[in-house]
Amino acid sequence: MAIIPVTVSPKEAQAAIDEALEKVSTQLRELNQFIWSNPELAYEEHKAHDAICNFLESQGFTVTRHAYGVDTSFECISGTEGRLINFNAEYDALPDIGHACGHNLIATSSVAAFLALTHLQKKFNTGGRIQLLGTPAEENGGGKEKLLNAGAYKEVDISLMAHGGPSGKALVGTPCDGAAGIMMNARKELHVEFFGKNAHAGGNPWDGVNALDALVQAYNGISTLRQQILPDERIHGAFLDVPKVANVIPAYTKSYWQIRSPTLTGLKSLIARVRACIEGAAVITGCTVKIVEEGLYTDIVLNETLCDTFSGHMSSYGRKIVPRHDKVLTGSTDAGNVSYAVPTLHSMFAIPCPEGSFPHHPTFAASAGTDEAHVEAVLTGKGLAMVGWDMLTNDALFETAKSQWEGLKPSAA
Repeated sequence: MAIIPVTVSPKEAQAAIDEALEKVSTQLRELNQFIWSNPELAYEEHKAHDAICNFLESQGFTVTRHAYGVDTSFECISGTEGRLINFNAEYDALPDIGHACGHNLIATSSVAAFLALTHLQKKFNTGGRIQLLGTPAEENGGGKEKLLNAGAYKEVDISLMAHGGPSGKALVGTPCDGAAGIMMNARKELHVEFFGKNAHAGGNPWDGVNALDALVQAYNGISTLRQQILPDERIHGAFLDVPKVANVIPAYTKSYWQIRSPTLTGLKSLIARVRACIEGAAVITGCTVKIVEEGLYTDIVLNETLCDTFSGHMSSYGRKIVPRHDKVLTGSTDAGNVSYAVPTLHSMFAIPCPEGSFPHHPTFAASAGTDEAHVEAVLTGKGLAMVGWDMLTNDALFETAKSQWEGLKPSAA
């Protein structure tokens, strides 16, 4: 039950947040810069994990390192009873282009939100629990899904986070500072192996069964299929193991594919069509094929109450955040999986960057490391903290958010 004194106004709560984060502003910037300067790939984020844990412990918090059996995850909880508000901190990077998705900013905004909300909790003697969860491997590896399966979100009532992006016009087509609610594609991975038979390419090629031909046929079939898919659907792949010499009929190839569609139903249908291309290539070439499906990222279940609440609080901080963007952003996130488990806000905030810059490009990596981007991340953290505050202290608003989620949540089965 909420026990916040009714005399505490939003302005008073914001003033308390501003005061608390100002005291650690230098340390927050140093933490952000350290993560950005030391990009680490999925499940290898040891430096980021240790840096965040060290910082939290320096602030007097107890941290569980290597949480839930995931080596580069951590958990920090404030409070002992009541509703549980979760903040997700991502900090993995991309090969060769570092923090070109700005996960250093996600970590910064979530750490700031956690610090701010725990300060409100203690200052105004309110109940509830607040969880900061380190969620590695968003780019590849589905860290949040592993944490879900391990029980990290079992007691969570509301999950909150925010992702940096380009200017609002580039992001949603209209001048603004971001979008509270965004839709993203569901995604699944296919790992494909073709098995053939070696033979001398010059001496007796007729005795071989060419696994490279199978892979090329599959690629061509999928490329043709791309002309007949919906505008928001995506198929892309990589060749992982191919022949290194030309004079041997290759007996083995391996490839990796990502399939994306706005809904799980659409994803299931598209995967069936992709599989037909792959299996057909095996038939044509005489190879056998092994297809492994894994790495499901669901679409995001939007929550109108959380979106409107975040948009309103960011307005009070001088930022225009549209409540929702109705066009699907064709990337994917494992935060979608969380949104199937609990009411979730996965917002996007704009950072200053060159015209035409977008996540997964080197120019965005450079922008994600600037002081200006850090300011926006901390400001976003304040807005997230205020949403968490409302969810802890406003029973009616929380019940509305929960009811909306229960009415919209589809099955991920």
